Amino acid sequence: MKFRAPGEQGAEERAWEVVRAAYGEREPVSWPRRHWQPLVAAAVGAAVVAAALSPPGRSVVHSLREAVGVKQAEQGLFSLPAPGQLLVTSREGAWLVHADGSKRLLGHYRDATFSPHGLFVAGTRANQLVAVDPEGNVRWTLARPAPRAPIWTGSRINTRITYLSAGQLRIVAGDGTGDRALGPASLRRATARTAAAHIRHRGGQSEVVAGGRVVFRGTGVFDQVVPSPDGRWLLISWPTANQWVFVRLHPRRIVGAARITQQFGRNPHVAGWCCG
Repeated sequence: MKFRAPGEQGAEERAWEVVRAAYGEREPVSWPRRHWQPLVAAAVGAAVVAAALSPPGRSVVHSLREAVGVKQAEQGLFSLPAPGQLLVTSREGAWLVHADGSKRLLGHYRDATFSPHGLFVAGTRANQLVAVDPEGNVRWTLARPAPRAPIWTGSRINTRITYLSAGQLRIVAGDGTGDRALGPASLRRATARTAAAHIRHRGGQSEVVAGGRVVFRGTGVFDQVVPSPDGRWLLISWPTANQWVFVRLHPRRIVGAARITQQFGRNPHVAGWCCG
């Protein structure tokens, strides 16, 4: 007859309840994000089981939480560490975030871009390119097949928006007039440059490189590096930790903001940090 220690059956039942609850409360994510770090996910799962079974296991969970994410991160994006405003897109739509942490949902737009000096925002939705003001009021719309990836450039008084539609790179004036095709969409891809040249992924870690040196590293995946308007700060998007990390290079300072998806919705993306 198998020997069972006193209370062993109850401990097993409690362990199963903890594991089942943790699995049921996990956040659904898209296919690429689910497969970014299988090793990290496995380690977290093992830690949950260990926490249910023993006090040493609970200490493992604590150390994993410290390893994935900034330990002293604020439990929300309460303010920006530098002047300006953020434009953020997610499954909820496009958000405008002010320096004091207040934010406004501009509308259900998939992609978005600031105009020069942040006076307006261009966004895309099903078969429309839309220009709105900072209050979310629509200024003009342009009907085009599945527009995406708008970029608004120019001076304060002479602006233009380039965007992709139906396999073509197109351009339209900032007032919504003069829309025309420039050529195949591959022209945009051939010349595009993003901040991701600044991110290196090595094994289970990511590094941010600036000025030829590593300025920040952590467990899991970083997917964006966005400079502040004054160039003194970097915003690092850290989906594995559900955090944004703000790094000031000189003098060095690190500020973390947690629970990003709870504030903006699934798959948040920083579309711009503008106009300090």
